Amino acid sequence: MKLSSRSKSYMIPEYSLTGDLLSYLTCGLQYRYQNKGTLPPSMPIQLWFGEFIHGVMEEAYLKWESEHTQFPWDWKKDIRPIEDIIDLRLQVRGLYPKPDHFFTINHPDINMTIDDLNEYDHKKLASARAEKAINVWGADLFPLMESAEVLIKGLREMPYTKNDKRSKYYGISGVIDVLSLINMNEENKIVNYLKENEEFNNIIKGLDEDEYEIIIDYKGMKRPPNDVSGTGNESWDYHERQILTYSWLRSKQEDKKPVAGIIFYLNELVPSIEDLKLIKEDIHYHLTDVGDNEKYEKDIELIENWDEDDEMPKLSEEFKVDRSIRIIPIDDNKITEALEKFDNVVEKIETSIIKEINGCKIQDAWKAKAEERTCEACDFKTFCKGNKNKTKDFIIP
Repeated sequence: MKLSSRSKSYMIPEYSLTGDLLSYLTCGLQYRYQNKGTLPPSMPIQLWFGEFIHGVMEEAYLKWESEHTQFPWDWKKDIRPIEDIIDLRLQVRGLYPKPDHFFTINHPDINMTIDDLNEYDHKKLASARAEKAINVWGADLFPLMESAEVLIKGLREMPYTKNDKRSKYYGISGVIDVLSLINMNEENKIVNYLKENEEFNNIIKGLDEDEYEIIIDYKGMKRPPNDVSGTGNESWDYHERQILTYSWLRSKQEDKKPVAGIIFYLNELVPSIEDLKLIKEDIHYHLTDVGDNEKYEKDIELIENWDEDDEMPKLSEEFKVDRSIRIIPIDDNKITEALEKFDNVVEKIETSIIKEINGCKIQDAWKAKAEERTCEACDFKTFCKGNKNKTKDFIIP
């Protein structure tokens, strides 16, 4: 009797929209060390805040769903206990905030309770943003939410590479922060923003439905640069592609077809000095679709006259709230374009992986290119060939 040989092992590479795609676009070499080499950043401050604000919003929704706490929520009684839960979860994962961002009481060396917190601790940046996000958007957002933290996956054909393919297909995975069902007849602040979007209204004009599925994503950052025509920088374009790819994955899951995405840029509600410097630059060079017209004349004047050594200007709530929300209408042509761009990034990553497998040195296989701010905070800058500001001249192969 002839026994068949064991078949060769087969692996389908999987890429996540944020953990892989965005990380690679930030810097290919940094992506290789952190994601493929499992070398986490030594001071993951941005990672901490992103995880913190997502966790706070999810827990706040669960609290509202079970208790229906009336808005506005009291920070000390309703919000700070949620913050402590999320902070403790992040500590378990080795993630800690900057001292001026958040006051940690769940620390083995700190014997304090919430009653020991004073007004200064309340005003630390992460807490101020969490409170503002919940009280500005919670009353309108939470009633629309159908589910939170929805895992989505799909398969695509592996794009062509100059070298041999590792697989015929690759997997895409992502987590949708919020899936919501929206009735356009409801009295709701978020629905009103959708009604004001001409492109969104054109999409639903031919649909005979009572409710529409909307994808919602939180970003712990300021609104990226863009102009009134909708042309933006890499982050602005990537965020749109993320929503469009989520929509494609969602349509494969349960025959659902979201008609729009909403991104909340939560830093805009309580901007830091660094955020405000960048907002000022965006306004000066006309690189923003919100804050570059007569509607915000007083806010623009305050920002243009502000210096970073001055006190923070008292911007209007309308200006901050308008900058914190972005509507992204979804259509099939845009989805196709977004998926093709995702394929292009996967092709670049796969090409680098295969080069390394075939014996190429890491820094020759992976492209090191990033913004100056990214390089300054990178743990690998001392030996990176692509870092123009490196202070040490030794190379790790």
